[in-house]
Amino acid sequence: MKKLLILIPCFLLSEVDAQEVQAVPSEKLNIIKTNVTAYAFRNINLSYERAITQWFSLNIGFGTMTQGKVPFINAFLKDEDEKRFQNLRVKATNFTIEPRFYIGKGYGKGFYFAPYYRYSDVTSNSFDFYYDYDAIDGNTYQIPLKGQGSTSGNSGGLMVGVQFFLTRSQNLVLDFWIAGAHYGTGKGDFTMTSDYVLTPEMQAQLKKEIENLDIPFVDYTVETNANGAKVKVDGPWAGFRSGLSIGYRF
Repeated sequence: MKKLLILIPCFLLSEVDAQEVQAVPSEKLNIIKTNVTAYAFRNINLSYERAITQWFSLNIGFGTMTQGKVPFINAFLKDEDEKRFQNLRVKATNFTIEPRFYIGKGYGKGFYFAPYYRYSDVTSNSFDFYYDYDAIDGNTYQIPLKGQGSTSGNSGGLMVGVQFFLTRSQNLVLDFWIAGAHYGTGKGDFTMTSDYVLTPEMQAQLKKEIENLDIPFVDYTVETNANGAKVKVDGPWAGFRSGLSIGYRF
């Protein structure tokens, strides 16, 4: 009888332990994804998400935009200014670290909030630029220049999204970035050189022309010399995120 009384609590404890083990799901904790909407802007990208707990995961992404026209350049340059950059081409890379906090079912499923850090780098080709110099003789001369440079930015932001498992095996994943925005600082240098020796009057007009481009979300200063101009970018860096990613969970 004593042995039976001792065995009963041992049995009950073993049952509780077994239930606790079964309560911990054998989830697939890794997801590889790519943002398919970004390919419309030449952005080849890949991200990896790892579930740390049921409600928390870490997503790391990398993207590279192949060299081509500046996306939406007509949205921030006037028509007459856009014509000056007809052969401007840029390429870009970005790296993002994104902790995710899920409020849905978790383990990578449901709505989430994601504060993130992003590093971005943009490099241009050797492009043509020109401006109209109004000479003291009353004539207007078109002065051509060659430009080239790069800039990079560090920023932080917040994104809201929702992630679904599309198949019964829960291997196929759909990640909808509803909206995200980031803000930070950027630095860079661009040079513009001319085959002509620029007089002080020509330099003054060139400086004014570049400053009047008034590119939004970018602060820059212009220095001119007899060979052309130097444009120094040093100021705010902002961006927005939205998209649709497809991935594989394992």
